[in-house]
Amino acid sequence: MTAGFATYPSLKDRGVFITGGATGIGAALVRAFHAQGANVAFVDIDAAAGEVLAKSLPGARFRRVDVTDTAALETAIAAAPAVTGPITVLVNNVANDTRAAAANTDAAAWRASLAVNLDPTFLASRAVRAGMDEAGGGSIINFSSINATLGPAELAAYVAAKGAVNALTKSLAREWGAQGIRVNAIAPGWVVTERQLALWLTPEAEAEWMKQVALPSRLQPDDVARLALFLASDDSAMITGQVMTIDGGRT
Repeated sequence: MTAGFATYPSLKDRGVFITGGATGIGAALVRAFHAQGANVAFVDIDAAAGEVLAKSLPGARFRRVDVTDTAALETAIAAAPAVTGPITVLVNNVANDTRAAAANTDAAAWRASLAVNLDPTFLASRAVRAGMDEAGGGSIINFSSINATLGPAELAAYVAAKGAVNALTKSLAREWGAQGIRVNAIAPGWVVTERQLALWLTPEAEAEWMKQVALPSRLQPDDVARLALFLASDDSAMITGQVMTIDGGRT
């Protein structure tokens, strides 16, 4: 963590479970929670990157999981408290924003996209609910996207999934609030990750993005992670059912 940013005493020793935690925003989340003294378990399909990250963070626990395998995801969540203590923070970060024209997205491709971008958000949330209830509450942080509002072309399945995440966030917040479980979502703009730089964030695309934002600076994974820390901490105890945008003023 960079000196000068907030420390949250309520996150120390808290059990945190993060999906898609090996690279990009996910890796920033893992590092940020670990730096707060939380007990972090994370899963990802990228075993090599996950193992390297876990080795660099003493006490962090990594398990290779394909989140489209519901049984494997639920097993990982059930096993985590043995090393983290009760999971009272869940970060549903995993996503895949691969582009495809709607006309070329058949039923199998549509279902495959939702299986990564929507289903694990609900299923992981459902899997931690009982433990959070027993612990007296918790914080679930879902990851949406400003694309759910902007609706860009060639992202139909991804956009549909993220719109559903927004709605799901509000529904679960209402249903589980009496149990002390808060549910919020983060909707990032164009975050500069290695994947974005490799595939889509060309100099021309970035120049156009900078014309559209109020803060003409790169949005970094750490910026997003700091918002997640706040939503996980007791400092945000009365915030639930919200979709919080972090996009430099693009929307």
